[in-house]
Amino acid sequence: MAPAVAAYRVRMQMDAFEFNKIVGATTGALMIFLVITFGTEMYFDKKKHAGHGDGDHSALAYSIEIEEEEEVAEADAEPEISLAALLASADIGKGEKVFNKCKACHNAEQGGGNKTGPALWAVMGRDIGVADGFNYSGSLPSDQGAWTWENMNAFLTKPSDWAPGTSMAFGGLRKAEDRANLMAWMNSMSDAPLPAPAE
Repeated sequence: MAPAVAAYRVRMQMDAFEFNKIVGATTGALMIFLVITFGTEMYFDKKKHAGHGDGDHSALAYSIEIEEEEEVAEADAEPEISLAALLASADIGKGEKVFNKCKACHNAEQGGGNKTGPALWAVMGRDIGVADGFNYSGSLPSDQGAWTWENMNAFLTKPSDWAPGTSMAFGGLRKAEDRANLMAWMNSMSDAPLPAPAE
């Protein structure tokens, strides 16, 4: 009887050892899978939230307000008004509110530094693609000269059309009044504002 009991105990120990090996291998494989999954998500999450300059301007992405389809349709149906007329009736206070869409990435205060995007103090009239300490992505057409009313209006309408390849993730301002208000406000954020455009 004793040899049979001993054999039974050995067999039970062997079965327990095999079971432990299976559990250990399964747990190890699960841990490797989780580490790879977590590492991959972290890597692509960082790539997704990278800034739009060449320098070290990485930051978490911010939500950008997108106009509803009805607003877009209304904006498209608006009659054509000259830029000079729009700027003549522009509201600087409303322009500051429009700038709230830009604040996540840009600073417009005097002496304010660059954020994910370049500082915008005295941007109106400044050479395109020039901001102290900011490395542009190279997609801005610097051959256009300076940020004139016309250039800024075209850029704000749809940045990706005016500067193809720009890494600025902003869809633009479809409403002409919003652009005029914003430009008037940005122009006021300067020691030497641009004169209003001629009719």
